[in-house]
Amino acid sequence: MKVRRDVYQAIADPTRREIINLIATQPYNLNKIAEQFDMTRQAISLHVQILADCGLIDIKQKGRERFCEAKLEQLDEVINWIVDAKKHWSQRFEKLDQYLDTIKSESNEK
Repeated sequence: MKVRRDVYQAIADPTRREIINLIATQPYNLNKIAEQFDMTRQAISLHVQILADCGLIDIKQKGRERFCEAKLEQLDEVINWIVDAKKHWSQRFEKLDQYLDTIKSESNEK
């Protein structure tokens, strides 16, 4: 049974975020990615596979090497969530400010 993964799982791990940052500007082969981290190539391959499962990278075979290319448009889901959350909390804090102003005004009138 294959576990369904989403973009939030991908960016939850700092190593995966570093991999995304690394390949954001140009494709890297798996060995070059693994050289950047103090962990086994198998561990990096697992992180890369999770990123691929989440749709954040494409893995392309070129000869004997596998290259990873970032698909950053997949992060739009996170950006949209952040924008919505910021809007929601801004409205909530605005209402709180109004309420506190009302309480302050009422206490000054007494």
